Amino acid sequence: MAEKGPVRRFWSLPRKRRGAPGRRKPDEIMHQDIVPLCAADIQEQLKRRFAYLSGGRGQDGSPVITFPDYPAFSEIPDKEFQNVMTYLTSIPSLQDAGIGFILVIDRRQDKWTSVKASVLRIAASFPANLQLVLVLRPTGFFQRTLSDIAFKFNRDDFKMKVPVIMLSSVPELHGYIDKSQLTEDLGGTLDYCHSRWLCHRTAIESFALMVKQTAQMLQSFGTELAETELPNDVQSTSSVLSTHTEKKHKAKDDLQLALKEGQRILESLREPLAESATHSVNQDQLDSQATVQRLLAQLNETEAAFDEFWAKHQQKLQQCLQLRHFEQGFREVKATLDAVSQKIATFTDVGNSLAHVEHLLRSLASFEEKSSVAVERARALALEGQQLIENKHYAVDSIHPKCEELRHLCHQFAAEIDRRRGLLSKSRELHSLLETSMRWCDEGIYLLASQPVDKCQSQDGAEAALQEIEKFLETGAENKIQELSEIYKEYETILNQDLLEHVQKVFQKQESMQEMFHRRQASLKKLAAKQTRPVQPVAPRPEALTKSPCPSPGSWRGSESPGSEGSALRRGPYRRAKSEMSENRQGRGSSTGDEEEGLAILRRHVMNELLDTERAYVEELLSVLEGYAAEMENPLMTHLISTGLHNKKDVLFGNMEEIYHFHNRIFLRELESCTDCPELVGRCFLERMEDFQIYEKYCQNKPRSESLWRQCSDCPFFQECQKKLDHKLSLDSYLLKPVQRITKYQLLLKEMLKYSRNCQGAEDLQEALSSILGILKAVNDSMHLIAITGYDGNLSDLGKLLMQGSFSVWTDHKKGHTKVKELARFKPMQRHLFLHEKAVLFCKKREESGEGYEKAPSYSYKQSLNMTAVGITENVKGDAKKFEIWYNAREEVYIIQAPTPEIKAAWVNEIRKVLTSQLQACREASQHRTLEQSHSLPLPAPSSTSPSRGGTRNVKKLEERKTDPLSLEGYVSSSLPKPPEKGKGWSKGTHSLEAPEDEGGWSSAEEPVNSSDAEEDGGVGPKELVPGKYTVVLDDEKRGPDTLAVRSGDVVEVVEEGAEGLWYVRDLTSNKEGWVPASSLSALLGKSSSAQCLSSSESSPGSAVLSNSSSCSEGCPAPFSDLQG
Repeated sequence: MAEKGPVRRFWSLPRKRRGAPGRRKPDEIMHQDIVPLCAADIQEQLKRRFAYLSGGRGQDGSPVITFPDYPAFSEIPDKEFQNVMTYLTSIPSLQDAGIGFILVIDRRQDKWTSVKASVLRIAASFPANLQLVLVLRPTGFFQRTLSDIAFKFNRDDFKMKVPVIMLSSVPELHGYIDKSQLTEDLGGTLDYCHSRWLCHRTAIESFALMVKQTAQMLQSFGTELAETELPNDVQSTSSVLSTHTEKKHKAKDDLQLALKEGQRILESLREPLAESATHSVNQDQLDSQATVQRLLAQLNETEAAFDEFWAKHQQKLQQCLQLRHFEQGFREVKATLDAVSQKIATFTDVGNSLAHVEHLLRSLASFEEKSSVAVERARALALEGQQLIENKHYAVDSIHPKCEELRHLCHQFAAEIDRRRGLLSKSRELHSLLETSMRWCDEGIYLLASQPVDKCQSQDGAEAALQEIEKFLETGAENKIQELSEIYKEYETILNQDLLEHVQKVFQKQESMQEMFHRRQASLKKLAAKQTRPVQPVAPRPEALTKSPCPSPGSWRGSESPGSEGSALRRGPYRRAKSEMSENRQGRGSSTGDEEEGLAILRRHVMNELLDTERAYVEELLSVLEGYAAEMENPLMTHLISTGLHNKKDVLFGNMEEIYHFHNRIFLRELESCTDCPELVGRCFLERMEDFQIYEKYCQNKPRSESLWRQCSDCPFFQECQKKLDHKLSLDSYLLKPVQRITKYQLLLKEMLKYSRNCQGAEDLQEALSSILGILKAVNDSMHLIAITGYDGNLSDLGKLLMQGSFSVWTDHKKGHTKVKELARFKPMQRHLFLHEKAVLFCKKREESGEGYEKAPSYSYKQSLNMTAVGITENVKGDAKKFEIWYNAREEVYIIQAPTPEIKAAWVNEIRKVLTSQLQACREASQHRTLEQSHSLPLPAPSSTSPSRGGTRNVKKLEERKTDPLSLEGYVSSSLPKPPEKGKGWSKGTHSLEAPEDEGGWSSAEEPVNSSDAEEDGGVGPKELVPGKYTVVLDDEKRGPDTLAVRSGDVVEVVEEGAEGLWYVRDLTSNKEGWVPASSLSALLGKSSSAQCLSSSESSPGSAVLSNSSSCSEGCPAPFSDLQG
């Protein structure tokens, strides 16, 4: 905005000052209306010195102009002569010039004719008043005589307004003008140097022009400043102030330069007097000094006026800048306070539990602390505005209302914070009362459930129990809700619908509990009042049970399970002694309800712990995300963050924000919905089991987070955040919370399951527990999996990780060096095995130095085995902890020793499942191909050696057993057949590694089952008796006196073939003989179909090997598919 009021010039150019009549001031040389001549303009004419102003004065003060002898006077152009005359007559003051000039014309060396011409030219061209003309005529006799005669006869030609006096000599001149006013060439003593006079005149006029230009420049600059509009923003105002200040400094520099020039000229004018004290100064010199002094005084006055004006202008600009800063700060602070007001308006929740209210109070305190910066800034800005008002700022009318508004906003914020804190304090008080009442109710119900019913049957026991109940009820005065109306009245300001329902529910629970106590009191009073009756003789067994102490709630629950042995024992004696135990049984019957209520209380205890810890967990995650993670992006905290932490928030916190949102928005709310039915909480876990996979990602990132924390734990940023949050523990403790939380769930589920065995949600709880344990295992396995180094492929291509653990491993390779084979069994290797769905990896475990997660081991990849070519031998002689994994028909054998037999069993079972699933997949593919071929291929002729129907049933039984993964023991054999040389159905056959090839061996050509006809037939091929040794592939129990009990892996020799698919065999180990199903045997030698019925590719059925041989890709033979089902 423009400055108010008219523009007032802080100085004006000096006006013409009227002095005495006829006098002109010396400084008016630069203020004439017509631009006067300057010495610099006619410097060449003045240098000719045909006329000069010596500074001498006549007796009346008339200025003396001297025309020295100048031979070429007549040759001077009129214009130049006129300029010199005009300039010389303009030098004296108006007062001196008004008296008139005295002209001294020296023509002593000239001729009369020249004298006449000079006088006439001067008289005709002189621009000022003349008082007297003195002519020194020629000194020669002839010329002087001629001049006398000619002057007498030509007097009329010299008629002028002033007299013209012809002087014959210099002494005559002294009679008119004193010698002190004449120069030396005229016989005077006046010190005059024409070149010095010309230099002084040039300098004075130049200085006068400089003063004039400086004054005009300052006046123009002042006008510009006065007309400048004040900007409306801080940046523009600062720019204007900076520009004006810069111009002001330049103007001041020019002013100082002019002052220095004036001082130099003045010193030059005073120099002759300084050199000689006796030196006389003429009037013109005095006038020159006076002129310079006045110009200097004018400059000083101009500078003072300019400084005064600049001070006012600068003050106004500075006040404008202060105002713009104040206005900008006001806008920012008001926007912040408006946002704070909107934020605090959302704080309407009064909490649904004591922990929730505590969290809300902490959130309010944290919000108040964060908002205090804006509030303090608003108060500081109001004080700043008040200071501007006290300093008489020009915009008081604009500043004062803003200061009042800032104070009002601060007061309003403080009042709202206090109001919210008061409501939350009331809510905390109410919730504390409610939770105290609930705890009192729970303790009371627990007391009822834990009272031993058997002891209560006696008078003393009843009285003791009664006293215990009465003592507990006495504590109700300080623990229970007294009157609902008082609660409604006292907490009316915070009672919303949810809280009102909660209060009513707690009060109803309190009433129900008190009613239970009253009923128990009434029962106990009846028992205590009864007289002791004589003991009736009863059977020892029931009496023993009657006198047994009352079991704990857990044992009661176990004994009441349907079909349990203990419950049967109790029911029998009670029926037999019904008349004697009627009262006791009545007491026990009444305690059943109390028992269930006690279990319900225990379930609620577990549920409360689950909810309380879940809310605390969510609150802790929120405090970390707001107090640490969000602060890493706060510009005000950037200076505290070390360079190693820049852009590392995702590394440090992982997916904690994702975990927080899942628990806060979804899981916590679903848990709260199960408050009334804790036993159904298992469904919450099952429905969200996929969401819990986010913990696997967090745990996999934990080593990187831990490493980064150890590098930057001493960063001031963490210390400042911890101080603001008032945390007693450092950040690393809170980063461990998700890991601790996921492990806590299984403990709580176990507790809940323990008290919910006969409840509706028991199955869901059991399934949820198993799923959580599975997630923990997957998380643990993934932590090991990411530590594998050196594996070139993608681990995800190997399928799901099923098992992992450390083992001692011996190796035996058929193709290896003999020495290596011999030493292998005596030098075990320590290997960490990773069992995937498609492969098993062998790694070497390497312990790392360091602490925490940095000490976690790493695993160097060594080799892997494709599960399609793997087989196992469950038992290794001499050690129950060993088993074998072999590869490619025992070309590579790995003897694995587990730490415990249990671990070995778990691994063997898991490998069985993998191999069984592969067999099942291959069998289904074979059945599909066989079904397709059956529509196009002819059926073979029936064989005379086809087995009976009983054999077919045995084959079906074998198929049923093979589909059961728990009966896989029959597939695991200690002997492996070798492949035959040639075969039609399978690309390779098998032979035993244990038996020599010539012992009962049969060629592939002698194997009718493996013929092309058999392959084309989609039905069951005949199982002919083939002499030789067989391996038992399925366990078979002793069914009669003539049958033989065999176990998988036994080696038998076939004696004869019987009916119903039975063969008579001899056990080569025990030498026992008997009948066994033919379907349970597999030939050791030859390429029979039985030797291949249980393998999916190249290996025997006992090996359970799955490989990717060509036979699997081209289709399984008919006998294989029949046997596989």
